[in-house]
Amino acid sequence: MSSELWAILTLVAYAVVALVMVVYQARLSPSGWKVWVIHAITRFFTTVMCGQRIQQRCPFPSSGNGLVIANHRSPVDPFLLCSASQEKLDGHCVRSLEFMTATEYVEMGGIVGLVCGIMGCIPVDRDGRDMGPAKVALRRIKAGSLVGVFPEGRINTGEGLLPASPGIAWLAVRSRAPVYPAFIHDAPQGTSMVNSFLKRSKSYVTYGEPIDLSDYYHRKPTPAMLDEVTDLLMSRLGELGGVKPSPRQRETWSNGASNHNGSPTSDLEPVGAE
Repeated sequence: MSSELWAILTLVAYAVVALVMVVYQARLSPSGWKVWVIHAITRFFTTVMCGQRIQQRCPFPSSGNGLVIANHRSPVDPFLLCSASQEKLDGHCVRSLEFMTATEYVEMGGIVGLVCGIMGCIPVDRDGRDMGPAKVALRRIKAGSLVGVFPEGRINTGEGLLPASPGIAWLAVRSRAPVYPAFIHDAPQGTSMVNSFLKRSKSYVTYGEPIDLSDYYHRKPTPAMLDEVTDLLMSRLGELGGVKPSPRQRETWSNGASNHNGSPTSDLEPVGAE
């Protein structure tokens, strides 16, 4: 057998082994092979374009529920969070992080809408006056999902952290799930959404310890209590990036209390979308 044929057979063998490993890893993903494929593409993109390196193991659980909160500096942020989350404390695991996302992206056709559907994104109107998305997120978390939220409600092009809505506190307390803060550093900021994905950067993610809110679980969800929890969550998030949250104007509740099922009234802006 000629050396050229041996070389060809060797390359074919390597390709087969690589394919078997990819299929095996994809089948191991608790969220399914489609999520694994999207994650692989995301990991490649953030490594090449964003220079992202995994600097610590991710504390997100490989199974079980959780609420992830992060700062929001770029349209690329969800990709950076997902890409950095594969190496978990208990080993390698790719699972879906279901983001609360602006409705126009979820309902968009083409690749954007397809990815949002596969990743289980929760549509949120930008006016933030409907508690429906927060209740959907609550059901997802109680069912065992890992939900991601950008509490600032929109992309922050300034310094520090934007004020957050108490909707994030309501979701955290009502779900009784671990809250995982993650701070995204140096995400690419372009002049448009498309431009942000074409701009090179040196991005990375810093994770914090889960925030324990058990002291609040049995307290009545009053405006004062939700304000307190909101400030706590944003302070912990800011500490990871060495920044402070902006002073927040207290929300006005229509009846000065919660409604019959313990959720804020329509006058309380819920969890922000990206």
